[in-house]
Amino acid sequence: MSASKPPILNTLLGQAVTACKPVWQILRAQGPGQIQFWFIALAVGIAAGTAALFFRKGIEALQAWLYGTVDVQNLHSFASSLPWYLILIIPIVGGLLTGIILHNFTRDGTVRSVADVIEGAAMHEGRVGTRAGVASAFASFITLSSGGSTGREGPVVHIAAVISTKVSRWVKADGITGRDLLGCAVAAAVSASFNAPIAGALFALEVVLRHFAMHAFAPIVIASVAGTVINRLQFGGVTEFMLPEPNRLAFYQELPAFLMLGLVSGLVAVVLMKAIFWTDDLGTAFQNRIGMPRWLRPAMAGAMLGGMAIFYPHIIGVGYETTSRALTGQLVLNDVVVFAVLKTAAVAITMAGRMGGGVFSPSLMLGALTGLGFGLVATALLPDVSGAVTLYALAGMGAVAAAVLGAPISTTLIVFELTGDWQTGLAVMVAVSMSTAIASRLVDRSFFLTQIERRGVHLAAGPQAYLLAMFRISTVMRKPEHPHAADDARCWQMIGDGIYVDAGATLEVALPIFDRAMVPFIPVVTLTGEGNAPQLQGALFHVDALKAYNRALAATAAEEHS
Repeated sequence: MSASKPPILNTLLGQAVTACKPVWQILRAQGPGQIQFWFIALAVGIAAGTAALFFRKGIEALQAWLYGTVDVQNLHSFASSLPWYLILIIPIVGGLLTGIILHNFTRDGTVRSVADVIEGAAMHEGRVGTRAGVASAFASFITLSSGGSTGREGPVVHIAAVISTKVSRWVKADGITGRDLLGCAVAAAVSASFNAPIAGALFALEVVLRHFAMHAFAPIVIASVAGTVINRLQFGGVTEFMLPEPNRLAFYQELPAFLMLGLVSGLVAVVLMKAIFWTDDLGTAFQNRIGMPRWLRPAMAGAMLGGMAIFYPHIIGVGYETTSRALTGQLVLNDVVVFAVLKTAAVAITMAGRMGGGVFSPSLMLGALTGLGFGLVATALLPDVSGAVTLYALAGMGAVAAAVLGAPISTTLIVFELTGDWQTGLAVMVAVSMSTAIASRLVDRSFFLTQIERRGVHLAAGPQAYLLAMFRISTVMRKPEHPHAADDARCWQMIGDGIYVDAGATLEVALPIFDRAMVPFIPVVTLTGEGNAPQLQGALFHVDALKAYNRALAATAAEEHS
């Protein structure tokens, strides 16, 4: 009887596969229905949550092996006892390996991050580059394991985006479905990273999709819960940071102090972001001037980090040990100031060195240090109307992180879920609201949107700005065989007057020409090289450009309000 089991099982399996084939064919041809999509969202959530878990465990394992410790949660304290040359060499080797990976598997030698996920959601139907994404994951993995001073959450978000992109291509998802799948993957990854299901769902909606459409809410919540379950199966319900005691406002008269803390936190967040961008520009200028190969740039950054870590090992890795010490009030004011300055420099060097990683964990650490420093000063000046300094550290942590991410809602909830402290809502909300208001005025709303703006993509300005860049003129123009094509003689006359546009350009380039020239159409040409006459491809009519633009605006508005 036992010998007959395998054939029976094989038969049943074959029947199941045969039965699923028509469903799979329909799914690929027509896209998933609502119920099917929920199951797909669950599967994507499990996959993204598992990837986030393995990424975290892998970093901890490699970090423990490289530095020779079994307790990576207290790596900073342990590293102070290691030989100086080991602390120096590890990030150099890590940077070299990172540079080689990025040089060979990405077109520009840079790590893909949350900014690329946001751009993919807005302009590429929820898809990101998979080859560069996988390379970036390995690069960030090595960086975070070998002393890079960034966070693991940014790489995890992009890994999740790679997973959702693969699924979107398998089921031939349209733009709306692709973006929803992306939101599901990101929500699961964030919730698995922080054990924060509420914040994970809202982060996907607030930061990545940048809208709160009801049709996306249910599948994103399903995926976020799946990611949380993955985390809790490994770590249980333990929060990331344990506070010594519940924090409470001593007096409501203390709230103005948290407004001031929000102002300070917003400025600190801007300093962090500006430092990263300035250091990146400086590094690029230096690289171009000396002709340094791009694969060597991360190793140079690693050498600088290693030199700093010899004296200040707290800059190594995500920095949760220092963050925990700040939240529990175990640092004096002098240490707070020194640690904050050096952490800012280390994060700027890591990211400008193209080593990889994210900014969330560093902004949490910097925020906790800022809040603790502010609290130590405030409670010393006004002890009679001040609560615990740890409350200021908690509020500062949320305020700086929210300003950097441009996500006040999800960041506030992440802080609550990271600490398990829901009694301090007023203080945290006041500080967060002020910091995001200040920072959004001094940068393009957030670190990620500023990154995208520096690439020439205007997502921060809204769909009315970036949608124009999505339309190639070649897809909107009327070709010469069109029944209502432009007159050839008139086109060549306009070309002679310098009024034309390249076929590879976008409507973002073409519409200002209509405003300047006051013409009903613009000749579309292909430039064949210096000294050669352009080739006439057709004409872009003003009315066609406006119709395409308006249809895109209407579709975007419909999706965001569905």
